[in-house]
Amino acid sequence: MSQSPPAPAPRSVLRTATEADIPRMEALISRSGIGLSKGFYSDEQAAAVTRHVFGVDSQLVTDGTYFIIEREGEAVACGGWSKRATLFGGDRAKSGHDPLLDPATQAGRIRAFFVDPAVPRQGLGSMLMRHCEAEAVAQGFKTLELAATMPGVPLYLASGFEVTEDFELSLPGGIQLPLSRMRKRIA
Repeated sequence: MSQSPPAPAPRSVLRTATEADIPRMEALISRSGIGLSKGFYSDEQAAAVTRHVFGVDSQLVTDGTYFIIEREGEAVACGGWSKRATLFGGDRAKSGHDPLLDPATQAGRIRAFFVDPAVPRQGLGSMLMRHCEAEAVAQGFKTLELAATMPGVPLYLASGFEVTEDFELSLPGGIQLPLSRMRKRIA
């Protein structure tokens, strides 16, 4: 009796996110924010950052710099880069005008990387990072920076980013959330 070969791994498709994707990405971000924070943040910290900071920044969708990865039609990861000044946070965390950066003198931003906790450490974050770096280089950026939550730091270190500053974000309810500002030269 012969065994059948293992089923092939589902194919991951990376594409530019659209406004129609926002509800699916918001659900993914919520799952990721809670599920992948275990071991890095307390339950209270994970819930607070997911509620008050995480979410889609619709400006990135409008700019065409936010991406979604799907497997068999399911959203399994999202993330992007930005040519705008905002360093982190979704729509509900933003206020005011978000000016364009000068790629000759300012760093582009890596923004809002989230992976479904059902499929961690399968290269989805790295796939997004390679794509975003290539896009930023094509737009003339020489450096990228980001604000990393603790669950994201290992991906960013593996992608060549260096920590330039550790800081805390004050959230409602007296919750302090450790973050790291990170930077990488890309060109």
